[in-house]
Amino acid sequence: MRIDLNCDFGESFGIYRLGEEKEILQYVTSVNVACGFHAGDPLVMRKTVQMALERKVAIGAHPGFPDLLGFGRRNIAVTPEEAYAYVVYQIGALAAFVKAEGGTMSHVKPHGALYNMAAKDAALAEAIAKAVYDVDPALILYGLAGSELIRAGKKFGLRTANEVFADRTYQSDGSLTPRSDPRALIVDEQEAVQQVLTMVKEKRVRSLQGIEVPIEAETVCIHGDGKKAVLFAKRLYEALRQEGVGVCSIN
Repeated sequence: MRIDLNCDFGESFGIYRLGEEKEILQYVTSVNVACGFHAGDPLVMRKTVQMALERKVAIGAHPGFPDLLGFGRRNIAVTPEEAYAYVVYQIGALAAFVKAEGGTMSHVKPHGALYNMAAKDAALAEAIAKAVYDVDPALILYGLAGSELIRAGKKFGLRTANEVFADRTYQSDGSLTPRSDPRALIVDEQEAVQQVLTMVKEKRVRSLQGIEVPIEAETVCIHGDGKKAVLFAKRLYEALRQEGVGVCSIN
C-alpha cells in the first residue's frame, strides 16, 4: 500500500508571498507549480522548480483560470477551446523551466475552479485531458477521485491519479464541499489525518450528510498555504508511515 503526497506550490507573485516554506518539501513527494495565471510568476516558477529538483520531488504543472484577483477560485464561463488553450499555454511555460533546469515534468493538476468545474463537466474535462495529451502523452493527469476529469484522462489514454483531500469535507456524490460553505475545511488536524488514513486504507470517506462514499485514493493534496502547513505535512507523513503506507511519487 502506497500513496503520493502532493502540494500546491510556487503560488507567490511579485512582492506577495504565499506558502513559500521550503521545509514542506521534506514531507511531500510531488508539487503542483502555479504557472502564472492564478498565481506564480516567472521568477517564482524557476525558483520552485529548482527547489523541487534539489529535493527530488516530482514536478507538475498547476494550470488555472486567468484570475489573479480571485486566486483562480472563481468560476469562469469558458468554452472547451479556451480551456484547451489555457492549459497548453501554462504547461508549456512550466515545461520550459523544468527543461532548462535539467528536469522532467511528471504530471498536470488543474487548479481551483477549473479543477472543480472539470470534475463535473465532461466537455471541459475532455478539453483539459486533450491539452495534456497533445503536449506530452507521458504526463499523468491528477483529478478529483472518480470525477469526469479522471474519466476524460483515461479516454485519451493518459495515466491518471485519483486525488483526495486531507483538509476538505465531502458531499455524498463524492464532490468537495464548496468553499462558500463554512464546513468546507477541516480545521482539526487529527480529524484530517484520520480522514486520509480511512480513505487510503479503507477506500471510503464519510460525507457531511453522514453517507459512507466509496473513494479511490492515489494521491493526497496538502495545501501549502496554511499557517501550520509544514507541521501538518510532517504529522500526516509520519502517520501514514506508522500505518505501513509507503509515501512515494506516482512515477
